[in-house]
Amino acid sequence: MPLSPKVFTWLCGLFASLGSIIFGYDLGVIAGRVMGPRWGNTNLQGLVVSIFGAFFGMIPVAYAADFFGRRITIQIGAAIYILGGAIQTGAQNMDMMLAGRFFAGFGVGIMSDLAPLYQAEIAHPSIRGRLTTLQQFMLGIGAFTASWVTYGCSAGLTGHPSEWRTSRKIIPALPLISFMLLLPESPRWLAEKGPQQALARLHANGNTEDPFVLSQIKDIQADISKSRDLGEASWGELFRVPSNFRRLSLGYILQFSVQMTGVSAIQYFSTTIFKTMGFSSTRILLFQSVNSIIALIGEAACVIWIDATGRRGPMIIGNIASGLSFVVGSILMARYPGTVNNTWIFNFFFSACIGPLSWAYPAEIYSTRTRAKATAITSSGSWISNFFIAQVTSPAFTNIGWKYYLVFAICGHTNALFIWAFYPETTGRRLEEMDALFENAPLFVPGTPYAKVGDRLAAERELRQGSHHVQRLREAG
Repeated sequence: MPLSPKVFTWLCGLFASLGSIIFGYDLGVIAGRVMGPRWGNTNLQGLVVSIFGAFFGMIPVAYAADFFGRRITIQIGAAIYILGGAIQTGAQNMDMMLAGRFFAGFGVGIMSDLAPLYQAEIAHPSIRGRLTTLQQFMLGIGAFTASWVTYGCSAGLTGHPSEWRTSRKIIPALPLISFMLLLPESPRWLAEKGPQQALARLHANGNTEDPFVLSQIKDIQADISKSRDLGEASWGELFRVPSNFRRLSLGYILQFSVQMTGVSAIQYFSTTIFKTMGFSSTRILLFQSVNSIIALIGEAACVIWIDATGRRGPMIIGNIASGLSFVVGSILMARYPGTVNNTWIFNFFFSACIGPLSWAYPAEIYSTRTRAKATAITSSGSWISNFFIAQVTSPAFTNIGWKYYLVFAICGHTNALFIWAFYPETTGRRLEEMDALFENAPLFVPGTPYAKVGDRLAAERELRQGSHHVQRLREAG
């Protein structure tokens, strides 16, 4: 008996997000290693962490994704990561370590940008959230694996070079390269080359005459006709066209704001935070491993419920909760130094609400002609703020201690306020609706139908009934 189309599509999205295991693994490993004696200098710690070269992969990935397709470009990113991972594993000096960090980050930048883009382009509207949030869930699996591997290496190989080299693994990149060969290409990328076979394989068990497939083809062809009228896609139209610039701004601000919740400080330097409380290195790594379990639970909850809860609500609630965790943490650490830690509370809400949607929301709000270029720019916001936080966190903890928490306490609440005010709800809508959505939605969305979660199955019913060509945005939900 063949798999149902939604299950098959979900599995395709799952395999495409294997690259996020690599990213999560790197986060877990580097967090466990910065407390070693060779990283004792705070400026060196910041450089080793922040030189992760993901930012530099953003512009090349846009060209490669549009020219070679989504699948091949993801494979290229995995191959570059393997190179960086191999250099780090065999590093004999700090120069080799920094070079390995750069190339590994370059590859991860490509994969983390393209995985949710590919997932959004292959998904049924009603499960698009489940696919695009798999990015963060797989990252959590990588971090979970790395934390326990690092803990085991620390407990059994302390002081031996194998403690570091054993924890540097490139294994997840190998099945990613292999599996991507078996997955269908994005039907949106194939739009002008004949998307019928890919759509049929994804959504109808190969039946090219299925009404749902035929309706999607008409939807995509209408989008192509509009694109031809506009001419060849360019970077400039992202800034010149008001609707495009609005989406670009919202995506960039969202990606930048995620790092300002304090997640990078927690992920990279939680071991440093625990160390200030007087715990041993092995005990710290055990706490880090428990933290990874909490994150994985939150990420799984997001994947399961995100298409029912919508995008706006979880992002708002998650940012408020993360901000409050830093408010409480600041107060308690100021009054009772070394007796409290808020990383577990923060980690759950970030993993359940903020992290997954920071990749899912930008991947679904652009048109096909601009999606690769736009997500390349918005993803760069995450890497720029990541670089900034990684550079300043170690000296900040050294020099001002708990007061550094106040930055994240403030940013969590301002993030929530901004999302509440300006981010339209996108749950359940067709990708080909997004141009009209952002052209018609007011700038200030609270109190309007664009702030509500509508019927997430309505778009699929329209496609199956062939009524998708009737342009309506379901203001009444």
